[in-house]
Amino acid sequence: MKITSRSCKEKVIFKCWILPCQPTIAMGIPVFILAGLLVHCVFLVSIFDIYFSSPLVHGMTPQQTPLPPPAKRLVLFVADGLRADSLYELNSNNRPRAPYLRAILENNGSWGISHTRVPTESRPGHVALIAGFYEDVSAVAKGWKENPVEFDSVFNQSKYTWSWGSPDILPMFAKGTTGDHVYTFCYTAESEDFGAQDAAKLDTWVFDHVKSFFNSSRSNQTLFSALNEDKVVLFLHLLGIDTNGHAHRPYSREYKENIKVVDEGVKEIASMIENFYGNDGKTAFILTSDHGMTDWGSHGAGHPSETLTPLIVWGAGVNYPQKVTSQFFEDNFLKEWKLENFKRLDVNQADVAPLMASLIGVPFPLNSVGTLPLEYLNNSAHFKAESMFTNAVQILEQFKVKMCQKKETTLSFLFTPFKPLSDSEQINFLKKTRLYIQQHKYDEAVSLCKTLINLALEGLSYYHTYDRLFLGLSIAMGFVGWTTYVILVIIKTHTNLTKTVQASNKESTVLFSAFAIVGMIIAFFLLIQTCPWTYYIYCLLPVPVWYAVVKELPVIQDLAANLLSLHIGQCIGFLLVCTLGIEILVFSFFYRSTLTIGLLIFAGWPVITQLWVQAKGSECSKTREFSKIWIDLLYKIRRLLKSFWTTALIWTLLCVLLAAFPLMPVVGREPNIPLVVATGLLTLLISCFSLASRCRSENKHRSNEELKVYFYQMLSITLSTYVVSSTHDSLKNKQGLPVLNQIISWMTLVSSLVLPLLSPTFLFQRLFSILLSLMSTYLLLSTGYEALFPLVLSGLMFVWINMEQEALQHYGLSLKPKLAVFNFAYATDITHFRQIHLDDVRRSFFFVFFIVTAFFGTGNIASVNSFDPASVYCFLTVFSPFVMGGLLVLKVVIPFVLVSCAFEAVQVTTQLSSKSLFLIVLVISDIMALHFFFLVKDYGSWLDIGTSISHYVLVMSLTIFMMLMNGLAQLLTTKRLELPRRTKHHST
Repeated sequence: MKITSRSCKEKVIFKCWILPCQPTIAMGIPVFILAGLLVHCVFLVSIFDIYFSSPLVHGMTPQQTPLPPPAKRLVLFVADGLRADSLYELNSNNRPRAPYLRAILENNGSWGISHTRVPTESRPGHVALIAGFYEDVSAVAKGWKENPVEFDSVFNQSKYTWSWGSPDILPMFAKGTTGDHVYTFCYTAESEDFGAQDAAKLDTWVFDHVKSFFNSSRSNQTLFSALNEDKVVLFLHLLGIDTNGHAHRPYSREYKENIKVVDEGVKEIASMIENFYGNDGKTAFILTSDHGMTDWGSHGAGHPSETLTPLIVWGAGVNYPQKVTSQFFEDNFLKEWKLENFKRLDVNQADVAPLMASLIGVPFPLNSVGTLPLEYLNNSAHFKAESMFTNAVQILEQFKVKMCQKKETTLSFLFTPFKPLSDSEQINFLKKTRLYIQQHKYDEAVSLCKTLINLALEGLSYYHTYDRLFLGLSIAMGFVGWTTYVILVIIKTHTNLTKTVQASNKESTVLFSAFAIVGMIIAFFLLIQTCPWTYYIYCLLPVPVWYAVVKELPVIQDLAANLLSLHIGQCIGFLLVCTLGIEILVFSFFYRSTLTIGLLIFAGWPVITQLWVQAKGSECSKTREFSKIWIDLLYKIRRLLKSFWTTALIWTLLCVLLAAFPLMPVVGREPNIPLVVATGLLTLLISCFSLASRCRSENKHRSNEELKVYFYQMLSITLSTYVVSSTHDSLKNKQGLPVLNQIISWMTLVSSLVLPLLSPTFLFQRLFSILLSLMSTYLLLSTGYEALFPLVLSGLMFVWINMEQEALQHYGLSLKPKLAVFNFAYATDITHFRQIHLDDVRRSFFFVFFIVTAFFGTGNIASVNSFDPASVYCFLTVFSPFVMGGLLVLKVVIPFVLVSCAFEAVQVTTQLSSKSLFLIVLVISDIMALHFFFLVKDYGSWLDIGTSISHYVLVMSLTIFMMLMNGLAQLLTTKRLELPRRTKHHST
């Protein structure tokens, strides 16, 4: 890798501009950055230990209802991605969309809505249905295909389970089972193609293979005998509806037709199974869904369209439809679905697991937290009471194990038990319930069991969150200490506010010893309680951090003296402005429109700043005559207009344009491919103007190789525009993803990482090259208006660089670099920088604000359901969660890179060390993170809990990510790859 050369004259100009700058105190920046990265990783991971540790415990005794079950076998249909309203509502001609299932709920079975929890994804949904508990986020993050934690399930407790469907779901219930009795039959992963002609073929595959399986059993005595055993489960996972919903949206013809396919398939399978067993009346059927889907074809969050799923149960041991004259629910679905006369029995998703266990007489899953929905059962009151008692004992077993674990790892004088379920209370509940059952007081027994279940669940939550306050305070202390230390580093090494005072060796030794003793006491306290190793990190981290803070006590004293010498109004004003700015950033995580307000304030910043500068100048000339002051002021403003007004006008216009994006709908809800194509053409037009301008300029250093790189980038933009248009046309016509388009897309992605490094390192040339390369990839990942976002954002970044040059005049820097000839390559040679000023805090805030705008400008990426699979259709249509997730991350990263490169340019052109400004950025980000740390909550709706935690994780990830972006921006702006040049051979 070689850096291009410049003329000696340009080097002299560059160095002359640098010489007036003042040196700063040297410090071990790489070590500091590494320490910061490590500390923030600890802060980020801690939230998962505090709020997302696995709730599972092991060592319980299986609990089984002692009475004979009503069914010998159970058939579970899970229609992946099926919304409750899509199944229950009538067509425009008042006919049911699924006639067979409608007839079942009206004549043969019970029905209701199964309420899922966030995140509404396939894996946690199926675990809740089949295992009866809600997975923690750390398990979901480990993917669909493996079990990050060992858990029990209805399948594991059954004698035999046969399952058909997706390779992403079935294997996780076969792994870790005791014995070899869970069998899976999966189609290939390549079959899950969003661009396929008809995704309903996935469901047809399942139905066909179930039929052939039963037909083959007639000639296979071993299989036939196994099928006729008790406690058999048949699981049919139907993915077609989910795939069609992602590809075509839930209101599409394809989605609705797929529901009909499922309805017909369920009818055929149910009839075939009944005939196979001679209509013995010992088969129970359940149809439900793992999650719903938004109107724009995504899921993951807590919208009712995602959390409300259908539940229809019929067959052996199941209640027949219950006719009612009236029933009350907060929603108006019953009237819309014309089901107001059929009793609706709503359940939580985890309640389905104990229902299945009760129907076929297997032990309840050991980790289940579901409550048996008795109204679905058609059995004796005695059976219901015994089943409910089994359910209560099974959950109480988990509570007892959890309590014992916590009691063993806590000092006796510090242990506070869950008083409502003391040992005596547990015995009292169990004795009284058993007595009620013996006295045939079944209703009283059921009521008591429900009370016991609720208390046991509260107790499980109590012990699961037992250390939360203790760990939270430790992390908060570390947070405050780290932020304080970074502020002290900035003041000590990058300002002139303090004097360097070396502490005596004796004082340093005493201080070190004191903190070392505190650390040893904490470690001993954790050791005798046999706490996990992560507790040592969280609790001991504040010790060295606060040691570093206290060690800088002279700096704190100097800073306090300087602050006391300032006018109190100025200090309060500065704090208020800083507080307002950070609160705007915090609010933007909840309300995207806050970014619009901030950008509109930014739009007026140039004019306000320049008028303030002029006003300050007039205050310093109090000895002048009044008329002379105004004449001088008018002259200055006229001179200012010549150099400043055009740039300020463009800045204002671009701020207003960018402010429109947060007001638009979240990306993916309204696809607009023509707009993406128009953006590609606009980018191409801007490139042509830039090329024409470059050709007209007298640039001695322009070479044919540079022009070739420029043409390659323009060609890449052209191809991306074509691929986006042709790919979506092909998918619309159900012709799949063209192979040539897929190859071009991946080649464009790879080349976009290399082409910027082939361009000249002159400031605007390199930044424009980065924009063109990244735009070609961003276009391929766009489905609507978001394609315009990087273009407008980059325009604002270019103007921002110019505006900061104007701001340099305020600090008396007489020699400003000419941006047209500024070279990034020589910025790395700078060893002397100026000290930071108050205005640099504003620069850092601008950077953080633009980073947040880059993240939330086109949608709340914090919400899983804002991801539209159509974004990746130019690269692949076959379901691959990790590749699709990687492409989504890349789409989010591209605006980050653009902002980071612009910030790098601002730093080097304003004669600032990149580390000094970055430390200010770190302080702003950490204060935001501390906000969200205290806003994390574990009460309220699951959506509120998930949102509060996701905000903290996001802002911490942004902080860590900005550290990495800082290095990436330096790489993209300063390094250059030289193309091999042809050697000319001369004939002799």
